[in-house]
Amino acid sequence: MRPRNLLVLGLLFTPVPAPTSAEERERLEFTTLVAHWDAYSDPAYLPFIDEARPEIVQVGFYGGHFWSLAHTTSFAGYPAHFPVQGLSDCGGWLERLNGELHERGAKVVGHFNVKFLVGDPESPEGPRGFFKFYRELWDERELGRKPVADPLDLLEKDAAGKAIVDHNYQIGGMAEYWGCLNNPHWRTVLKCWTRRAIERGVDGLMINYFYRHNCLCDHCRLAFRDYLAERFTPTQLREQFGVADLAAHHFDEIVSWHDPAQSTPLRREMLRFSQVANKRAFDEVFVEHGRSLKPDLIVAQWNHLGAFSQIAGDERCLLPADLWGKDEDYLWYSTGGSACFTELAEGNLGEGTLQARFIRGAFNDRPFTLGKYEQTRIRVTIAELAANGGAPMGFYTRFLDPLARQEIARYYGFIRRYDDVFRGNRSHAEAVLLFPRSRVHAGDVAALDEFKRVGRTLLNGHVLFDIRPDDNVTADQLAAYPFIARVGEAAEPPANIVAAMSRFDTTSTVRVSANRSASGNELTVHFVNYNREEPAAKQSPGAGIADEKPIAVEGVGVDLALPAGSRAVGVDMISPEVPEPAALPFEPAEGRVRFRVPKVLVYAIARIRLEAMRDAGMR
Repeated sequence: MRPRNLLVLGLLFTPVPAPTSAEERERLEFTTLVAHWDAYSDPAYLPFIDEARPEIVQVGFYGGHFWSLAHTTSFAGYPAHFPVQGLSDCGGWLERLNGELHERGAKVVGHFNVKFLVGDPESPEGPRGFFKFYRELWDERELGRKPVADPLDLLEKDAAGKAIVDHNYQIGGMAEYWGCLNNPHWRTVLKCWTRRAIERGVDGLMINYFYRHNCLCDHCRLAFRDYLAERFTPTQLREQFGVADLAAHHFDEIVSWHDPAQSTPLRREMLRFSQVANKRAFDEVFVEHGRSLKPDLIVAQWNHLGAFSQIAGDERCLLPADLWGKDEDYLWYSTGGSACFTELAEGNLGEGTLQARFIRGAFNDRPFTLGKYEQTRIRVTIAELAANGGAPMGFYTRFLDPLARQEIARYYGFIRRYDDVFRGNRSHAEAVLLFPRSRVHAGDVAALDEFKRVGRTLLNGHVLFDIRPDDNVTADQLAAYPFIARVGEAAEPPANIVAAMSRFDTTSTVRVSANRSASGNELTVHFVNYNREEPAAKQSPGAGIADEKPIAVEGVGVDLALPAGSRAVGVDMISPEVPEPAALPFEPAEGRVRFRVPKVLVYAIARIRLEAMRDAGMR
């Protein structure tokens, strides 16, 4: 561990731990993505792919949605919006689409719903939806033998032993049921569907509806007892949870997500069990089985973060650190409606910057995206992901709006042109903010409000900082940061550290981040400007990109601390709006470089070319 005073003077880059051989073999790098649940059969879809040229196209359905709905009269509606009716016809259509996308150089990642089933076991017209498929349409030549005769034996059950049923969506007037991921027979069904998806030409699968409800089936009861027996001694079970005899104890609930105000240590163990069990199912079905069929199968999960909802949300909130993101190629986190409008006067930029930095830090700079339900601020949504190591962009890329399509193609073309800036880069930071996962695991969700407050303070102060979860960061990693921000401690660095840090003279509507290129000889400083003319209606998301209306920021002053032993030999500015590089005058100083970025409309990048000094090697 280097002495802290040397770190303050040198402002060294955060070291990236050497990946294990498995991580190195499986690591996927990409910089652009599009995802659609709707309109992917529109005649404009493939021409849009030709224009935008995304590396990952997340499209198509191969899990519960497909087998519940493709054969029904509700095939064209929410959620999958299938283009044709019929299991065979729709499956063939998706296979042809995959071929078209492969011809365009894209990798196809299909959506795979693992639990959410639509249908009715009985109705005046007989079984419907999933139940009709399972009882009457399961083709053993296509899928192999059914694991059980009765589909009700595959489902999550309530305390009375009846299938858990909801009526939230009313798709085709049918009810909603849930497969149980602790049920080995349900995992067999998922394996059959996985094999069929691979045969239809997907390069990977995005796993969604990855929840567990308060299932009390025999499989969940047994698995929860085994989980407790592995994690606690009989004495600990008795003293901490009042469980005197684990084998005989009656659990009247085994909850998953729940109201943090109603949380208890035992309920959090139930939630942790739920997330560990789901991860084990994911590994068995997709990592082990899926990759046994296709070794390079891309696997990822569609999870939810919102504005850092924990215990009541986030499919990984209590997952142990050694399982968090393990064996996944990229991460998808939905921010939902928490970041799709601005309140600039109140300091709300409608951003996902903290979420992006949290995911990046927890996932060791591997690819991720945010699913923002954003139809208006297309440019800033792409920019904030690109600036923070993510791959633009998430849900429903708005290609049917001509202006949005134009900007998506332009921004993606910019990212493609400057591939060496984006591909495989690593964060460069001078501070770290610790995400309080250990406090969350203890049930203290109030710590999240303080975390967000500290994060906004650092963002508004234009500090270059990473976010790392406090349960998955090493002492050596922390030693690389001159300043460590923790919940409950001062958010402002001490004066001696501030003096050595980089400084940026600009408004609080601009977010600043920095990355080190994969080549190692360039720093890039990214400026994302959220300033805009807001819609008249309060908290309005706007009606489309015509309402984005950015307001440029002029003259951003930069006083950048350089890595120890290096000096700047050139500074260029690039932007999607002005993609030709413009050389910027710069002033070299001891261990620093100073320059001014003349204008930032939405997104601008300063590229600082570095050269090792003769008397010191670059780290």
